[in-house]
Amino acid sequence: MKFRTKIKISFAVMVIIPIAVMIALLAFILNIHERSVENKYDIDNIGIQGLTNQTKIYSKLTQKVYNEVVGKIQNNPEQLMDKSYLNALNNDLLDKFSFIIAKKNDDVIYNGGNADEKEIVGKLPNYRGDYEYPKSYEGGSYIYGDYKYLIKQITFEIDEKNSGTIYIVTTMEGTLTQLKRMVLEMCIAIIFIVVVTAITLGVWTQRSIMTPLDKLTEATKRIAAGELNFKLERTGKDEFGDLCEDFEYMRQKLKESAEERIRYDEEHKELISNISHDLKTPITAIKGYVEGIMDGVANTPEKIDKYIKTIYNKANDMDKLIGELTIYSKLDLNNVPYDFKKVNVDEYFTDCADEIATELEAKNIDLKYANYVEKDTIVIADPEQMKRVINNIISNSVKYIGNKKGAVNIRINDDNDFICVEIEDNGKGISQKELPYIFDRFYRTDSSRNSSQGGSGIGLAIVRKIIEDHGGNIWATSRENTGTIMHFILRKYYETEVKVDYEQDIDN
Repeated sequence: MKFRTKIKISFAVMVIIPIAVMIALLAFILNIHERSVENKYDIDNIGIQGLTNQTKIYSKLTQKVYNEVVGKIQNNPEQLMDKSYLNALNNDLLDKFSFIIAKKNDDVIYNGGNADEKEIVGKLPNYRGDYEYPKSYEGGSYIYGDYKYLIKQITFEIDEKNSGTIYIVTTMEGTLTQLKRMVLEMCIAIIFIVVVTAITLGVWTQRSIMTPLDKLTEATKRIAAGELNFKLERTGKDEFGDLCEDFEYMRQKLKESAEERIRYDEEHKELISNISHDLKTPITAIKGYVEGIMDGVANTPEKIDKYIKTIYNKANDMDKLIGELTIYSKLDLNNVPYDFKKVNVDEYFTDCADEIATELEAKNIDLKYANYVEKDTIVIADPEQMKRVINNIISNSVKYIGNKKGAVNIRINDDNDFICVEIEDNGKGISQKELPYIFDRFYRTDSSRNSSQGGSGIGLAIVRKIIEDHGGNIWATSRENTGTIMHFILRKYYETEVKVDYEQDIDN
């Protein structure tokens, strides 16, 4: 039998049979408890609506006493001020969650409530109902105290000088035993019907449906509990087998997503910490120099000019840091639209070297450039982003050359299907233990993270991201007190190769 047919039959059985049986059974239970409540509390005509409306039941519990009080008002109102009579009435109400309070004029002469219930005496209002009562009395029913009490109030004339008020107070916090039992029996009946129907259907569908569903349920619970290191096996060559296979694929993706989220959370915490640290130094300096100007420490035009230039430089440092953070964030989120083009290696890197030479000459640094690849060698690259790579590496080299005569060498080497770009400096070098981490975001080789040299700590991270997005690779070699060489490779482009394959390699 097809699963669709089984589902239709199961639906019909699960819906029609329980509903029919439940209606009959609930009607039977309601009828039994209606008779039970009427017999126990000596009340008539509750009806099914009354069983579901506790306020109506509570009102009926005290109706006979209420009618007796009304009769006494018409025949012998003075007896309603007799404590022994009131006590007898009150005793009839005790098993009905009710008690009597009586007032003569404004004085309470009788209170049949317990210690907790007596607190409402001074708070009872003088209700004036809009009902038609005999001229000898007036009153009404109302709920008082956040639906805690149902109060029937009867105000009447005792004689020409005195008036009386009888309050029949019913505590509505409890539930009638019969109602509790009725609800319990209804719940048991509903559970019984559902369980019997479910067991019947379960026996019928166990082998073909419930087994894979049980496995899927267990897998769902494990995933909900955060456990993703398990494998859900396919149960068969049917629809549920396909479902299990899809579920397993989802689990794998969730696992990858969870691991990625953990990594991003850690990086986010590190990012916040490092940004706070790197912005604190220039902000502190700016505040200090501004306070110096405000306090008159800079009392000459020369000092003021010096302070303002320092503030400007520190602001530039902050702007540069924020700019590099923005660039890295866009690269990290793949929000930078690369403009990949065919780039002639010799022409492109020669132009870059010419531009850089002018800047380095002003800083007393010699630049040597050598190209060892064929003149017509082509790579696929984004010229603007590749220039950022060169500038970031050169800028990083210049910062760590120090005060000695600087030298930077740029070499373009042929490496079979790749070109290898080497940028070498004669700076202070990097220790071997720190070398693997220099491309990490915000990593600096100085443990104190002193930013006096102007480094943001993300320049090389940007370089690595751009090179990897170009399908290349980057690494560094270094010797302390000798210098550092940055190496990165880019794949050559051949006019004869299949373009689709090349673009796939670039994407990978």
